[in-house]
Amino acid sequence: MLVKICGLREQEHVQAAVAAGADAVGFVFADSVRRIEPADAAAIAANVPAHVKRVAVMLHPSNDDWQRVLRDFSPDVLQTDAEDFAGLDVPDNVERWPVYRQGSAMVVNTSTFLYEGANSGQGETVDWSQAAEVATRGRMILAGGISAANVAEAVAIAKPFGVDVSSGVESVRGQKDSTLIRQFINAARAAEQTT
Repeated sequence: MLVKICGLREQEHVQAAVAAGADAVGFVFADSVRRIEPADAAAIAANVPAHVKRVAVMLHPSNDDWQRVLRDFSPDVLQTDAEDFAGLDVPDNVERWPVYRQGSAMVVNTSTFLYEGANSGQGETVDWSQAAEVATRGRMILAGGISAANVAEAVAIAKPFGVDVSSGVESVRGQKDSTLIRQFINAARAAEQTT
């Protein structure tokens, strides 16, 4: 199961995520308390090993905004709302992870995608039973309101390809906690063993 730690802004938290076994680390380039400049993200992700995906997380970016992120950060993956991709020039070497939101129309035409609530980064939990149906459409990464305390239940019900956490590994809003990152990844791996 893919485990992604999102909204990283400090090198120590990137290192904690990688050391604990994260498969992907996300950096937010959108209006958010977790926003980071592309060049700063590149600096704190410089030592991320090649097998860990560096994800650019955006929301309705202009193509100019995206090109700046592409140039300054050089991500492995672009994650943004599904409808955004039509206006973006994304090179073939960058994976596309469209975001679909609970309650919105879904036409999944890619293998890997995110499923979350209406508002990103707000800790909004989706209906996991509904997510289980969505998970049959491809490699669904479940996001929204997941933490070490509930990831086992989320995985058991929704049966996702991956899980994505941001607020669930913060000691205060916008501030990651290395201990919570480790606890989440350990809990996710334990949940993976029981499914």
